Amino acid sequence: VIGLLGLVIVVTMPIIRRHLVERYGSAPYEPPSVAATTETRISLTPVATGFKEVTDIQLVPGTERTAAIAQKSGTIRIIDLGGTGSPAPAASTEAIVTEKVRVTSELGLLGLAFHPDYLENGLFYVNSNPDDDGAIRTVVSEWKLTKDQLRGGQAKRTKIVLEVEQPYQNHNGGQLVFGPDGMLYIGLGDGGWMDDPHEAGQDLGNLLGKMLRIDVDRSEDGKSYGIPKDNPFVGKAGARPEIWAYGLRNPWRYTFDPKGRLIVADVGQNEWEEVDIVGRGANLGWKTREGRHCFSPKQGCPSAGLIDPTFEYGRELGESITGGVVYTGSQIPELAGRYLVADFAKGRMWALDLPVSIAREVPLAKSEVLGQWSRLFSCFARDRAGEVYVGDYSSGDILQLVRASE
Repeated sequence: VIGLLGLVIVVTMPIIRRHLVERYGSAPYEPPSVAATTETRISLTPVATGFKEVTDIQLVPGTERTAAIAQKSGTIRIIDLGGTGSPAPAASTEAIVTEKVRVTSELGLLGLAFHPDYLENGLFYVNSNPDDDGAIRTVVSEWKLTKDQLRGGQAKRTKIVLEVEQPYQNHNGGQLVFGPDGMLYIGLGDGGWMDDPHEAGQDLGNLLGKMLRIDVDRSEDGKSYGIPKDNPFVGKAGARPEIWAYGLRNPWRYTFDPKGRLIVADVGQNEWEEVDIVGRGANLGWKTREGRHCFSPKQGCPSAGLIDPTFEYGRELGESITGGVVYTGSQIPELAGRYLVADFAKGRMWALDLPVSIAREVPLAKSEVLGQWSRLFSCFARDRAGEVYVGDYSSGDILQLVRASE
């Protein structure tokens, strides 16, 4: 009965990032890194409403508060975010991108990123799962629409950059981020179902379960992108040269901190959610480990060469992590320089003090619980002033973090 119930949950829950599986006796856990009290008081103010199943928020380069809002159903809409204390504008019916995508389980239009030179070339990139006669797959595509055309314009897809076949309908990852090096980082999950049945996480010949790093400004070897020469597995027999790091289960949202480090939130399976600082060639451990704990085998798993997460939490605190951004704004001084992260299922949000150095080992980050809300936090964003926004998958609201009034 338990197994059948788990199967029903997996097949029927239309959530965006992961299927909820039946849990078999998770051990009680009280993370030593979670603060006992909350000193920083914040509230969430709606600054845009009326969206459906928000999957990504990206501030348009060269603007103060104009945002591109991605929706799971296949559209990207442009809206000017309202100010705190003013009425939140509603989503318009116009969209700059409308794609026919698969929406079963965690499939859909899952992310976008503006090219670092967007103001000059008008290019941006979309991560989606097309609904056509082909196999289930992740497609990263290039689109063009200049800043002056955003109002009332329709973006044109200029090319397919990358296609990766997906064996199941979940664990697609979905985000796209340009790093400070100008390269495009593409986070892919292990392909889905549960227990990584295809052993993708540790297979360097497979793009699934990896963080990829490519150069969209070059084409080589018949591909629509180039391979950076300093990628860690270039020239390694049997390894895909696109890979930057591996051992990921389902990276749901990642960012670069002010130090230029890649910070990834990786959705766990039965017991642990985690945040990783991901360097060149890093092995994050899945499915040998879930968080800092053995997964396969359950005891005595090898740990040599595996990178420890800097933050983790167990099932009593949440069930599906959503990575955020580092706060660099001025409205909430208590959050300055801290990384924000939330749980999709339980609406809890934390602020982390990321370790200054991880030269020899990765210490657990000091963290503070900022609060818990009846929201399904699906994505974070940061504007030019460093202020932070979150998307609520359930209501379609875009919310700004503000300092709570006394």
